[in-house]
Amino acid sequence: MKEGIHPEYREVVFLDLSNDFKFITRSTMHSRESIEIDGKQYPLVKLEVTSESHPFYTGKHKIVDTAGRVEKFRQKFGNRSGKASA
Repeated sequence: MKEGIHPEYREVVFLDLSNDFKFITRSTMHSRESIEIDGKQYPLVKLEVTSESHPFYTGKHKIVDTAGRVEKFRQKFGNRSGKASA
């Protein structure tokens, strides 16, 4: 490989914020935060949804709405159902 053109590829901890699941893998992602696991320091990348919490992989249907997007949409557009009210 050519020197100086590739990003740093190292072990990183990914944290699922919805269920506090952590896993270590290799990545080029950068992070300002770090975490210590088994006496070793790793960069920490926080995620809202991973395979541990995604309904497709878990078989459970749940709504993950951390930013209040559903409420914002309902306030902006109301509860329009597409049918005319009498």
